[in-house]
Amino acid sequence: MGNSAATAVSVGLPEQAAASRTETQPGVQTGIKTTQIIAIYGKGGIGKSFTLANLSYMMAQQGKKVLLIGCDPKSDTTTLLFGGKACPTIIETSAKKKAAGDAVEIGDVCFVRDGVFAMELGGPEVGRGCGGRGIIHGFELLESLGFQEWDFDYVLLDFLGDVVCGGFGLPIARDLCQKVIVVGSNDLQSLYVANNVCSAVQYFRGLGGNVGVAGIVINKDDGTGEARAFAEAVGIPVLASIPADEGIRRKSASYQIVGKPGGEWAALFEELGVNVANAPPMQPNPLSQDDLLNLFASDVVGRDIVLQPATVEDMCGKSTLAKPSLEVIYDDV
Repeated sequence: MGNSAATAVSVGLPEQAAASRTETQPGVQTGIKTTQIIAIYGKGGIGKSFTLANLSYMMAQQGKKVLLIGCDPKSDTTTLLFGGKACPTIIETSAKKKAAGDAVEIGDVCFVRDGVFAMELGGPEVGRGCGGRGIIHGFELLESLGFQEWDFDYVLLDFLGDVVCGGFGLPIARDLCQKVIVVGSNDLQSLYVANNVCSAVQYFRGLGGNVGVAGIVINKDDGTGEARAFAEAVGIPVLASIPADEGIRRKSASYQIVGKPGGEWAALFEELGVNVANAPPMQPNPLSQDDLLNLFASDVVGRDIVLQPATVEDMCGKSTLAKPSLEVIYDDV
């Protein structure tokens, strides 16, 4: 992709990736074009795919060359972008091609809608494989297809944030992206995941990594303010606030893109596109569990509950008798 960030796209051993780490700031020209590789994380069902499908569509309409890569086993990112049409995933296509003795080609896994290039890594069926390993295999295949040479303004990666195994942490652990964006809402579970992602970024920066957190997108914002308080506490900006709107929910559920120029929500996604492009990667200050809970009212999270230690009698029943010890104690030797 003609930039130093792209040279950091190594899917070999961790030490190989570490050797290629370079601090790359958005907007710096290196080679033919600067490609921003951005990983978006969030709790399952929080709206990452909705946000990314609409964001990528709007950025393409703004004249940017965008590649959207779905890295979620549900494969809902590209399904939304393509109006409900599921495209062949990289994992399933690779398996079929390998069985037939054929090589995977770009046209087998990458498809285009209104200027947005998109592909889906996919994932294994339940109980039949490791999703994280599937992610690693997918990026290995992308590299073999020439990923480092592709010419895009933005590559957007959709990652499931509440899966903590190594494959899903690949962009952060191996500097496969310059920055991370988290998607959350005003609920504890989504902010817990966002805080975990910030912790991962902090951890790997301590090991010499360069990935930073560019900000949070608040989805289904009901105005209660916990997500904004979280952003302020960890030191990251709010890139956009998407309201809890029934019209948005219905259109998203029917695989409609709402982030279109001239539409009701065009201004929101236009601003989000600008903010995503310009927000610098920052080192967050993740919260402790208690500080995270303190963002919420005590009656919501049970902060006033007092922990009462259990006893052996509680565990075995009150009728349990104390058994005499068979140990012989010698007072004198």
